[in-house]
Amino acid sequence: MGMLSVRLTLPQDAAEAFADLLLEQGALSISVEDAQAGTHEERPLFGEPGATPGFWQLCDVSALFDAEVDVATRVEDCAAQLELKTPDFKLAPVEEVDWVQANRDQFKPLPISERLWIVPSWHADVPLPAGSLPILIDPGAAFGTGSHPTTRLCLRWLEAQLCERPGSTVLDYGCGSGILAIAAAKLGARKATGIDIDEIAIETARHNALQNGVDVEFQSASTAHRVEADLVVANILSHPLIMLAPLLASSVKPDGRLALSGILDTQAEDVIAAYAPWLRLSITRQDEDWVCLSGERA
Repeated sequence: MGMLSVRLTLPQDAAEAFADLLLEQGALSISVEDAQAGTHEERPLFGEPGATPGFWQLCDVSALFDAEVDVATRVEDCAAQLELKTPDFKLAPVEEVDWVQANRDQFKPLPISERLWIVPSWHADVPLPAGSLPILIDPGAAFGTGSHPTTRLCLRWLEAQLCERPGSTVLDYGCGSGILAIAAAKLGARKATGIDIDEIAIETARHNALQNGVDVEFQSASTAHRVEADLVVANILSHPLIMLAPLLASSVKPDGRLALSGILDTQAEDVIAAYAPWLRLSITRQDEDWVCLSGERA
């Protein structure tokens, strides 16, 4: 069965309601994007606990319908319900796609450093440069494929620390896919532990550790026992990191080190202030607008 896509541009105050009505009218999926993306008016939005980013001033709303649906009438009905003039819209047929293969084509071996590579399992046989250390991670239900700047920042920090302090113990709090804890184990950590609030992430991380042939302990935050480590890393978001400051700081052994990411450069001062009673943090790495804060516990 074929499909049709419809695309229309709406102001911020109408975009969400119009998108909801399109779903009620039978849309199979909805996406909302910044209509001014790629221009000097583009504005990034980051949703996280404690933040209410809303929508952009001008939004491109796209919806997908079965091809047999009278999409034009559905759009007109939505506009009428909102007492709006029917906006201009574009209809286009959508070709059938092997979405599994299309998704896989997006993910190829990714160099993190001269040594570290993130490799999807379907590219496991692709030859890498001599001396490379591959971390097998497939994109899935848990955050952390190595493609995001914050993950890269943490991986490079761990590599540097474990080169300087081989045999350290490592705690990855908010482990997601387990990529950081798995990398730590491959980089020579004596013991690596990952903790997350999401049970699906825990199961995904355990699968990824098995796929990489490393022994990493993954625990649910709801039942985790207290863990202290030489190196503690947390790649989450600024608001959760601030709330977790007492817990994360106390998880760092004396003379141990802490690294935090998931932080925009504009948020760094607030996070630094939250950890000041325990550690002196500073920006030690930056990738695009994201920073990695790190410091040593006395």
